[in-house]
Amino acid sequence: MGFFGAVFGIFGFVFGFTAGIVIGYYLFIKLRPSEVKDPDIRPLVEYDTTSLERMLPEIPLWVKHPDYDRVDWLNQLIGTMWPYLDKAICKMIKDVAKPLIAENTVKFKIDSVEFEALTLGSLPPTFQGIKVYTTEEKELIMELSVKWAGNPNITVAVKAFGLTAKIQAVDLQVFLAPRITLRPLVPIFPCFANILVSLMDKPHVDFGLKLFGADLMSIPVLYGFVQVFNFGLLYYLTSVFCDTVKNQVANMFLWPKTLEVVIMDPSKALKKPVGILHVNLLRAQKLRKKDLMGKADPYVKLKLTDDKLPSKKSTVKKNNLNPEWNEEFKLVVTDLESQALELDVYDWEQVGKHERMGMNIISLRDLTPDEPNLLTLDLLKNMDANDVQNEKSRGQLVVEVTYKPFKEDEVSSEVTKNVSVVEKAPEGTPMGGGLLVVTIHEAQDLEGKHHTNPYVRLTFRGEKKKTKHMKKSRDPRWDEEFQFVCEEPPLNDKMHVEVLSKAPSIGIYSKENLGYVIISLADVVTNKRINEKYHLIDSRNGRIQIELQWRPS
Repeated sequence: MGFFGAVFGIFGFVFGFTAGIVIGYYLFIKLRPSEVKDPDIRPLVEYDTTSLERMLPEIPLWVKHPDYDRVDWLNQLIGTMWPYLDKAICKMIKDVAKPLIAENTVKFKIDSVEFEALTLGSLPPTFQGIKVYTTEEKELIMELSVKWAGNPNITVAVKAFGLTAKIQAVDLQVFLAPRITLRPLVPIFPCFANILVSLMDKPHVDFGLKLFGADLMSIPVLYGFVQVFNFGLLYYLTSVFCDTVKNQVANMFLWPKTLEVVIMDPSKALKKPVGILHVNLLRAQKLRKKDLMGKADPYVKLKLTDDKLPSKKSTVKKNNLNPEWNEEFKLVVTDLESQALELDVYDWEQVGKHERMGMNIISLRDLTPDEPNLLTLDLLKNMDANDVQNEKSRGQLVVEVTYKPFKEDEVSSEVTKNVSVVEKAPEGTPMGGGLLVVTIHEAQDLEGKHHTNPYVRLTFRGEKKKTKHMKKSRDPRWDEEFQFVCEEPPLNDKMHVEVLSKAPSIGIYSKENLGYVIISLADVVTNKRINEKYHLIDSRNGRIQIELQWRPS
């Protein structure tokens, strides 16, 4: 029976194998359709966004989103500079890591931690696209898409308990979507005071770790353990470390949180007013006149150094070598540390150049805020201490000066704060006057009947000021600042702003009115700052951007 069972088993296997091949051939070949349909081919423009992203997962942002621009030029620039950037960045990493390593080696009883190799590799990061936001503030906002699949060589040697372990980072991948804000923009190179960096999405960080070391591997007991568990342990450590890095970076810099890098002091760069200098010009005594004909006709010019505004002048006192003025002046201070009050006494002449009789200066940093300072100044020829002519007596000038700083705690903190948020004035703001600052930024879609050479004229409490005129421009940009010292807050006042067109030097047409706007200043006093675009009255499409600030004294 055993013999016949084996024979039938072999026969069944041969028969079943042959039958399977025949039936499979019939089903696969004979039943195939004789007609093959052509593939459905459609242009890419007919696919929706979801289908395109599924078909092309690595499509650049500037293709998927029209508001992103290509930055091939930036990638070429980074690629060319990468060997030098690599060295500079690695040096900066070592400088930053050195004190941190020194602090933690003692804490964790580690002998030493050293970089055996530190290079970011030959593959630079690539920028997939850039989006630029335009705002009405003095800032530039950029959003970038950065991808970096690098080949770095980062090897760290850790020595502890007589053993040496070397850890190497490999297969680095970093995907970032940073927002970079340059704010505020200033007229001093590099033209921005601060860099604010924040991440719009959680970053993707991935890399591998290799653990090796001659001393560690020479121990027979540990060699087998490391060989068996090395891969699993490093995979776990890498995953935990990558998640920790992503979470820490996200907690620190995920929008609206930012990393702020200070480039320069914005208060000095923007020359923001920090206070008002009250000058009471009292009298002069024992003035000396060089010629022998008659007495002098003295008057005084007052000016703050580093100030582009014209000097203030006192009245002229005829035929008097001991004149008394008792006149008050107010000057806007922008830098208490570097500025000084310059006082020049001149002899007024009916014909010819006015002769300077003497001068002196008062350093503002020597003044005590909110405290009157009565000073008697010896008049000098110049401020050269080595000039022997300064030893001659030229008379004296008696003035009383008081520096009153503005109420803000720090001007720089106001400049660097988020300018999109309007800070309310504190309750109980004293009604003691202050400074009204008006900045004429730009205008758009201006159009005159015969010519368009626009300039702006401001009228406030009877005082008129104007910007420079732009030749043949429908979209002029001035960025000019004007200051009005007020004895009391302008709660019930209005400012009249006119946009005029200057007539050409050769022509028959006179100046034209391109539109105007009347601004109520009560909101400016309440909110302390307004930056808006106004539609011009008597203009078809004209608009003007004006920034107003109220600084109480």
